[in-house]
Amino acid sequence: MKNQTEDIDRLIKETLTQEEAKFYDELDEQNVFGKLGSLFQGKNSWLIVVMNIMTLIFFVLFVYSIVQFFGANENKELLKWGFGAIMFLIGVSMLKVFAWMQMDKNALLREMKRLELQVSSLSGKLS
Repeated sequence: MKNQTEDIDRLIKETLTQEEAKFYDELDEQNVFGKLGSLFQGKNSWLIVVMNIMTLIFFVLFVYSIVQFFGANENKELLKWGFGAIMFLIGVSMLKVFAWMQMDKNALLREMKRLELQVSSLSGKLS
């Protein structure tokens, strides 16, 4: 399967101009750190920065709630701090899920651009 993919990539690069080939190479699959870095580029990078700040705040509040939970003596305090810890942990989890969904969206957009470029290069070759 890999040889077929490499052959297709080679054929596509042969039909592209140098500029298009460079763009095609930039659309190659990224590792996790590349995907994380790409979150901080583009129009909504400010939102990712704000979400990371909120994640850090929620995590600090989660740790504080856990410390207070283990230091509490009454049932009412245990419930209050336990519920707070659970809510802050859910907040951290939801913000992380959103970030992972954005990474997946960026990967899908990258693949769509690759497909568009392949279709346009192959249609140019047929013409």
